[in-house]
Amino acid sequence: MTGYLKKFLPHVLVFLGFIIISLAYFNPVLQGKEIFQSDITQYIGMAQEQNEFRERTGEEPYWTNAAFGGMPTYQLGAYYPNNYIKKIDTALRFLPRPADYLFLYFIGIYILLLVLKLDYKLAFLGALAFGFSTYLIIILGVGHNAKAHAIAYMPWVLGGILLCFRQKYITGFLLLAFGMALEIGANHFQMTYYLLLLVIVLGIVYLIEAFRKKTLPQYFTALGVMVVAVVLALGANATNLMATQEYAEFSTRGDTGLSISPDGSEARPSGLEYDYITEYSYGVLETFNLFIPRFMGGSSSEDIGGESNIYSALLELGASPVQAAQFAESAPTYWGDQPFVGAPAYIGATVLFLFVFALYLVKGRLKWWIVGGSLLALLLSWGRNFGLLTEFFIDYVPMYNKFRAVSSIQVIIELCVPVLAVVGLSKLFFSEENEEKKMHALKWSAIVTGGLALVFLLFHSMLFNFSGAGDGSMLQQLGPGFVRALKEDRKAVFTADTIRSLIFVLLTAGVIWLYLKQKVNRNLATGLFVLLILIDLVGIDRRYVNNDDFVNARVMNKPFQANQADLQIIQDDGHYRVFDLSGNPFNTARTSYFHNSIGGYHAAKPGRMQDLFNFYISQNHMEVLNMLNTKYFIVPTEEGVTAQQNPEANGNAWFVNNVKLVENANEEILALENLNTKETAIVNENFRNHLPQLNFQVDNNASIQLESYEPNEIIYSYSANTEQLTVFSEIYYPHGWHAYIDGEEAPHFRANYVLRAMVLPEGEHTVTFKFEPEVVKTGSTIALASSVLLGLLLIGGFFYGYRKNQK
Repeated sequence: MTGYLKKFLPHVLVFLGFIIISLAYFNPVLQGKEIFQSDITQYIGMAQEQNEFRERTGEEPYWTNAAFGGMPTYQLGAYYPNNYIKKIDTALRFLPRPADYLFLYFIGIYILLLVLKLDYKLAFLGALAFGFSTYLIIILGVGHNAKAHAIAYMPWVLGGILLCFRQKYITGFLLLAFGMALEIGANHFQMTYYLLLLVIVLGIVYLIEAFRKKTLPQYFTALGVMVVAVVLALGANATNLMATQEYAEFSTRGDTGLSISPDGSEARPSGLEYDYITEYSYGVLETFNLFIPRFMGGSSSEDIGGESNIYSALLELGASPVQAAQFAESAPTYWGDQPFVGAPAYIGATVLFLFVFALYLVKGRLKWWIVGGSLLALLLSWGRNFGLLTEFFIDYVPMYNKFRAVSSIQVIIELCVPVLAVVGLSKLFFSEENEEKKMHALKWSAIVTGGLALVFLLFHSMLFNFSGAGDGSMLQQLGPGFVRALKEDRKAVFTADTIRSLIFVLLTAGVIWLYLKQKVNRNLATGLFVLLILIDLVGIDRRYVNNDDFVNARVMNKPFQANQADLQIIQDDGHYRVFDLSGNPFNTARTSYFHNSIGGYHAAKPGRMQDLFNFYISQNHMEVLNMLNTKYFIVPTEEGVTAQQNPEANGNAWFVNNVKLVENANEEILALENLNTKETAIVNENFRNHLPQLNFQVDNNASIQLESYEPNEIIYSYSANTEQLTVFSEIYYPHGWHAYIDGEEAPHFRANYVLRAMVLPEGEHTVTFKFEPEVVKTGSTIALASSVLLGLLLIGGFFYGYRKNQK
């Protein structure tokens, strides 16, 4: 037992080291502060209604009316029964946020590097190189927590796959099943999809090797083990996966059936539009940001200080010193292709040097799947700047057109480069290659990386014009003198960071040279590499995410404060919707925090509501807004904002006299343009069997009113002397909503492109809508069975490993 503990002691110390480093970087969490994450404030706004309902009732609603007229909460942090993987994940994230995600970065890559049989000290070094990669820190700063979460578990999955290919079937199966379950549970399917692309490259490399060595039976055995592990991981996350798949078809990722745009042109029938997918395309030249942090100027809002050229130019234009300093603190130095960049995706000059060094020393499958995966990720990250490949993937590779911001696939590079870099160090320290070969690798690595930096440093004025996409507007507003000053500042930060990277290249090369000349030993060299990596990466990270980004916890717990309009509206305790005209209503959750909003903030909006916004809501089409029961508008004034009541809103439900049948989604949405929504309903032919007739007798004495409202249950009472066609101002969702008349289930259908409708019998009755998603019930049963099986296998695997070690 003593030997067993001694074996694991170094890993325990590394584990504690990761905790200390994570807390040290995000040290304000020790004072109870929280990092201000813009995306998380939006999430809080979107989830406010469901959170309040959960706290008040102890139940999960699975539906919210606070955003986009109404949508499932499946992608808003819904709690599912039997989600034991989530409980394990929560236990792993025991540190305060965002230190917990940094800790997960470290642990995940450490596991992968141990699987690659690296010394624990080098695995520790590699973990720092990966975890402090600038992009991974930046996404924590802005609140892309789900993305960070999924990235952190990628190495677990890769480790399990590699073990299976090495015929370590039990260990590989357990690590893959557990890692994949956590990866899926992180709930960022775009990152998981990119991981799948890397795994496909890895699998192809191993297949070629198996074919060459005639070991195909072992290859397919490993593949079979992996398939079982992944199926088990999918089962443990069944509820989330099934619910997400169900909602995806209803969202902008799915197909609403609409094939025309508001201008009458043809629209993409399913998936996202090409321009939307490729809006954030990495520039080809921007690739060098990986090596030189501010190669393209850094971020779209860079602090370049009072010594900058634009500070002086603004003073000459008549700005006060305070105004000029404020502008210089957020200068638009970025001159790349993307519309906005929060920070460069810097991997580190030290890490990239070691990566190039490894290319000369590392042989075999590991090198080729890492290089192949990195190259594929790089080419895809260029998006429309490499349209041939991007269009092929969008048109022919399944699901690729469901994701936007193609530049984010560079997370694969940020994962692969540090791994190969550290494997290269292992070859330096432990391989039996002669010193001459290692010196050759050192020489050419220095020539490639150092030479590149020197070329940029000496010839940047000839190679680049430092002009950005937004310079034209600044030229009109501030004149040519300001734009010239801005270009000089871009040159200045370019030059400073190029020199910086060159220095790190020389220092890294120097450490290797000292080791090869036996001037320093292995442990000292490793320590120097750790120091270089930390100084290099943390120095850049702190430019963009630092203690200034932390605020008192109450600011994040309650990120929105009610304004005058909000205070006016909440005096009305009825059930209605609000349309905020003071900003971009379909890109903010502020209104959803206080009211049931027409708009909201989400990467996968309800597809038909997005269509409605594109055609009508963005044009303030009053009939469409009336049918959505938009009772209040928030409008900007000179003093701020105010609330305006809309007396023409249709209310919660109303009787119509006529039905207009249409053939398809195009006709449905176009028919709304001149529709009197209070008298006529537009119904698709697919719902014709729910209509006994197309004209309904007018009953002037008929009435319907809302009796009670909860997100997942709405009750109406009505009275009518004849059968009536009723339209409800609630969003039609084909899965989970059931309608009942006096407790007996009755059919309802879609009307007016997005709303619910029913034919109600004569008399006095109660109508109840309940959200009872079958997907949650079915998925929870599968998740329970899979989790129990996975748990038993994990326990059995640990017991087997312990007994084997004892023997």
